[in-house]
Amino acid sequence: MSRYRFITPHRTGKWYQDLDTARRFACEIGAGFLDTRSGRFVSYVGTRLQVALGGEELQDHSPTA
Repeated sequence: MSRYRFITPHRTGKWYQDLDTARRFACEIGAGFLDTRSGRFVSYVGTRLQVALGGEELQDHSPTA
């Protein structure tokens, strides 16, 4: 099972079970926002997406949709 969280240079988000939920709550830590017109996540500069795979292996990704 994968878990997702967003990280900014100054804050770290909580782990979420799915990417859509992590995106919804990313605004709370200043990682980005959901564009209401297109439904796409827009990340701020310096934001990274971390993915934890089943064995706690962490991978960093660009948070682009």
